[in-house]
Amino acid sequence: MPAPIAERRPERTTHHGRERVDEYAWLKAPNWQEVMHEPGALDADIRAYLDAENAWTDEVLEDTRPLQEHLFAELRGRIKEDDSSVPSPDGPFAYSMRYEAGAQHPQIIRQPREAAERPGADAGGTETVLLDGDFMAAEKAYFRLGGAEHSPNHELLYYATDEVGSEFYTIHVRNLSTGEDFEDSIPRTTGGAVWSADSRYLFYTWLDDNHRPKKVMRHKVGTASDDDVEIYDEADPGFFVSVGKTQSGRYITINAHDHETWEVRLIDAREPESDPVLIAARRPGVDYRVEHRIAGAQDDGLVILTNDGGAEDFKIVTAPADAHGPDNWRDLVGHRAGRLILDCVCYRNHLVRLEREDGLPRIVVHRFSDGLEYAIAFQEEAYSLGLSHGYEFDTTSIRFNYSSMRTPAEVFDYDMETHKRVLRKEQEVPSGHDPEHYETRRLHATGHDGETIPVSLLYRKGLPLDGSAPCLLYGYGSYGISIPASFNTNCLSLVDRGFVYAIAHIRGGKDKGFHWYTDGKARRKTNTFHDFIAVGEYLADAGYTSRGRIVGHGGSAGGMLMGAVANMAPDLFLAIVAEVPFVDVLATMLDDTLPLTPPEWPEWGNPIASADDYDAIAAYSPYDNVRRQAYPNILALCGLTDPRVTYWEPAKWIARLRANTTGDPTILLRTNMDAGHAGASGRFDRLKEVALVYAFALKMAGIPHPDEYTS
Repeated sequence: MPAPIAERRPERTTHHGRERVDEYAWLKAPNWQEVMHEPGALDADIRAYLDAENAWTDEVLEDTRPLQEHLFAELRGRIKEDDSSVPSPDGPFAYSMRYEAGAQHPQIIRQPREAAERPGADAGGTETVLLDGDFMAAEKAYFRLGGAEHSPNHELLYYATDEVGSEFYTIHVRNLSTGEDFEDSIPRTTGGAVWSADSRYLFYTWLDDNHRPKKVMRHKVGTASDDDVEIYDEADPGFFVSVGKTQSGRYITINAHDHETWEVRLIDAREPESDPVLIAARRPGVDYRVEHRIAGAQDDGLVILTNDGGAEDFKIVTAPADAHGPDNWRDLVGHRAGRLILDCVCYRNHLVRLEREDGLPRIVVHRFSDGLEYAIAFQEEAYSLGLSHGYEFDTTSIRFNYSSMRTPAEVFDYDMETHKRVLRKEQEVPSGHDPEHYETRRLHATGHDGETIPVSLLYRKGLPLDGSAPCLLYGYGSYGISIPASFNTNCLSLVDRGFVYAIAHIRGGKDKGFHWYTDGKARRKTNTFHDFIAVGEYLADAGYTSRGRIVGHGGSAGGMLMGAVANMAPDLFLAIVAEVPFVDVLATMLDDTLPLTPPEWPEWGNPIASADDYDAIAAYSPYDNVRRQAYPNILALCGLTDPRVTYWEPAKWIARLRANTTGDPTILLRTNMDAGHAGASGRFDRLKEVALVYAFALKMAGIPHPDEYTS
C-alpha cells in the first residue's frame, strides 16, 4: 500500500496584514471539545485519515514486530513487577503504593505505622488495600488514576479517575471503614483535591469546556456535587488555578498563575467555610509560593519562596501571618545569582530547600533555632535528586531519592538533627544491571553565541568513540523544566546495542539558573533550537557519534524542538522521534478557544495582540517552516483525546512533511485512538510504545541488520 496522502483543502487567514495558508486545517475536528469526552464523535473523514496513517506505520514497521516483542520483553524484564513504594508515615498509619505482579495499575495500601517502621519487617497480614487500580481498570480501553489522598482523620479517601485520556478527571470519595464509595462523584476536575482539617470538605479545581482550570470549589462529603460552593473564579483566561496546602496542614492554598506571575490566597483549613485571604496581589513577573511556620505554641507566620525585588534565582522571605504584604517580607535566605532555589518546605524546626548550582541539584537544611545550614553531599559527576515532602510536619526526618544515569534509584530517610542517612529502598532490576559496565559523563558544548550547554551522556564502557556509534539525543527546553540525569532502565536497550544516550540541557530549562529559562522563551525561543543543534554537532566532532547518525527525541514542547531542528539542520539527524509534538505553534497561539492557548502566551508570545510576536513565532513554528528539502526519517506519535497537544498538530505536520520532502525518508504517524497526552495508561502498555520508538530508531540505524528483524 502507498503512504497516505492527505487531501489539500486550503484555508486562508490574515493577521496583522500577514496571510497564512493552511491546506490541512480540515484535520481539526469542528467538534473537538465533544471528541475529548467521546472519541466516537470524530468526523468520519478525519478518522479514516488517521486510521490510514496507523495502517501505513504498521506496514512499514511490520518487519520489526519480532524486534518490538523482544524489546518489550526486555523492557518489562527490568521492572520489578511486584513493587511498592516506601511506606510514608502519617500518625497511626503508613501509606504506600504497590503493584502486584502482572498488574498495569497500582494499589494504594496502608498498614500500622509500627509495622512499617520495623527494619526488615514482613508486611504480610498488616496491610489493607484501600484502592485497587487494576480492578477498576478491568475491561476499559483507557484508565488512569489521578490524585488520591486519605483524609486527616484517616476515615476517608478521595481518588480521581480518567477513562478516556482527556484529563477531565472525576473525583470519588471512599469510606475506608466499609470500602464503599459515596454515591455522588465530582466530574470535570484536574484530578487533585485538598482536605479540610475536619475531613468534612474537599477543595478542588473545576475545568471549563475549554479544559481550563478556572474555579476552586468546596465540596461537602456526602452531598451532591451540584451543591458545591464556588470559592474562587479566575477571570483571566491566561491564568491557571490550582489548590494545595502548607506542610503544616494549617492552610489550604489557592494558586492563580501563568508562567511568569503568581497570586496566592489562603484558607484556614480549620475553618473551611471562611473566605480566602489574598497574600499579595499579582504583579507582572513576580512569582511567589507560600509555606507556613509554627514554633512551639506560637504561630510565627509565613515562609515565602519568591523572585521579588530582582531575585532572579529566588530567595526565601518571612512575613507575619497577620501582616503578610510584600512590605513586611524579610529575607531569611537571600538571593545569590547562579544558585536557583527550586523548592522549599517548612517542618516544625527546620526549613529544607532543593536548589541547583553549577547544573547540579542539592538539598540544604536550615535550622530555625540558630540559623545553622548544611548541604547533603553526593559524589557522582552527574546525578538526579528529588525531595519528598511526606505527610508529617512535626518531624526531624525527611526523605529523598537519588540516582544517576548508571546508578538505579535509591530512597533515603535522613534525620536533620543527627545527620544519619538510612537507605530505605534500592531500585531492583530483575534482569540484572551492573553500573560498572557503563560510563556516564557530564560535558559542555559551545553554543552559537558562545554559551556553554551541559550535556549528560551514557554509553557502554569500551564503546569505540570514533564516530561510528549512533546516538539518541533527547531534549525538551521549555517552561523552565530541567531534564534530570536520572536512571532510566528503558534507554539501556539502546545503550546495550551500541547507542550513545545523551541529554541536552538546553536553554528554556533552568539547568544553569533562571536566566537559562528566560533566554530560551518567547522571542528568544530560537536559542533552544540552536543549543540542541550545537550539542549534536559537538558530539559528532568529539567522536561520540557523527552527522547523520543522530536520532533526535523529544515530546510535547520537546516535540516542537524536534520539528524545528528537522527544518533547520536536517542533515545532522538520521531520524527524529516526536511524541505528542507541539508543532503547529502559530495556529494554536492564534486560537484562544483551545485549552492552553491564553495561559501559554507568556511562554511563546501572543500573536493575536502583537505583530512582532506573530512574526517571531512564524519564523520558527515547525509546521509553518516545512519546506522543499531532504528531511530525516520521522516518527510522530499522538493521542486522539489529548487536550494539551491536540491530535491535529502532528497529523497536519506529517501530511505537509510527506508532501514536501525530497529523497525517500520514512515518515510515519501513529495516533493512539484510545489515549491522550500521556499515551497508553497501563505501565506495560506504555512500554509497547517505547518498544515501537526504539525499534524505529534501531531500524533506521541498521542495528540489528534488517535481515535479523524476522529471524
